[in-house]
Amino acid sequence: MTASPKATASERRAAALSAVAFFFVLSSYYIMRPVRDQLSGAVGSAQLPLFYLGTFVAMLVLTPVFGAMVARFPRRRLLGWSYCFFIACLIAFVPAFLAQARIGVRELGVVFFIWVSVFNLFVVSLFWSFMADIFDSVQARRSFPLIALGGMAGAVFGPVVTSLLVGWLGVAPLLVVSALMLAVALALLLRLSTHDAAGRASRVDAAIGGSLWAGVRELWSRPFLRYMAILMLLGDGIGTLAYALVADYAKSHFVDSAARTAFYAHQDLAVNGLGALLQLTATRWLLTRWGAGWGLVLPALVNLVLLVMVMIGGHGSVAVLGVSLPLVAVMQVVTRGVGYGMTKPAADALYTRVPRETRYKGKNFIETTVWRFGDLVVTSGVSVLGTAGIGVGGMAFVGVVVSAAATWVARRVGRSPDLLPESPAVVPEQPADAPPR
Repeated sequence: MTASPKATASERRAAALSAVAFFFVLSSYYIMRPVRDQLSGAVGSAQLPLFYLGTFVAMLVLTPVFGAMVARFPRRRLLGWSYCFFIACLIAFVPAFLAQARIGVRELGVVFFIWVSVFNLFVVSLFWSFMADIFDSVQARRSFPLIALGGMAGAVFGPVVTSLLVGWLGVAPLLVVSALMLAVALALLLRLSTHDAAGRASRVDAAIGGSLWAGVRELWSRPFLRYMAILMLLGDGIGTLAYALVADYAKSHFVDSAARTAFYAHQDLAVNGLGALLQLTATRWLLTRWGAGWGLVLPALVNLVLLVMVMIGGHGSVAVLGVSLPLVAVMQVVTRGVGYGMTKPAADALYTRVPRETRYKGKNFIETTVWRFGDLVVTSGVSVLGTAGIGVGGMAFVGVVVSAAATWVARRVGRSPDLLPESPAVVPEQPADAPPR
């Protein structure tokens, strides 16, 4: 595959503004993420199936609501109302955290875990659906790694803010800081919504229309969405396994919420530093030279190698820059870092080659309901395996098999027959009920 033409000034401006907006989106999320994770770390992996069950039920309820909003409202209003809702919720959680001792860690943990998971999936998924609206497929391969790099900068900045402020302000005031970050992101996205990356007045701000259940229906009718759903389940299985093992580690090594919050903030910092490094070096080159499909295959191979290491090493430690770190924590850092630094930009670039309804509804269904269904299955499976006496090595062996399957599926995604051809020209939209190409 040859290199694509150079970006225009309008495309560079749109990419820069998008990168800044994503910086604030992920800064907001990564300020609140350690707050969420310290609650799950307080109860350990045994309670994670309950957390993910609640999240999955929430997704089942909210997916048709989101589909109805996408069908009825223009993009600008959809962005504004969605982001304002989450900003208001962040402020509303502040008194709950001030009363955490009375409410209880488990009870507050379930509610906040579900809410943050919904926030992450809907806010971030909506952001990338919007990006796929204003950039075409060729522009996406050039610009999405740079936009993702802006997000990685925010994902590094967020944990730094949390680490610095949690000891001074406490946990609850961090949510106000997170809300302010999201408000800035919304202002930038509303400014972007009037023009596309070529500098033309936007012609796709009208409501998409169609059925509120179109995302579910298209999952069965489009090979690309089926492959993406399977890849999501397989990849999520690996990530959730690592998350559960690290939750048990945090429970046994940290006794108070501030220490657990700092531990998860440091881990997020390492994850996002690795993701940023990949986006500065390998990801953009790989996507522009070899195509987005290879940006899915390579991370699957990395996961396979990591899980073989954990299968052999189990609860052992590994020296990183002279510091001894748990092997399971290293696996989680590298798996997530490669996922954010390479898999995510590659997957979102492929979504520019599908119609708008698929881009918003089908993508959202996969990245919310399908993802959280996978979380529920994996955490329940980890609990069952632990009860049966299966250790870390045995669980990692299962992960090796899953990673091998994910590598094969990742190779198929970029070759899906229903993907529209790559072109900088505006591609006519297919009707919602048209058969896959």
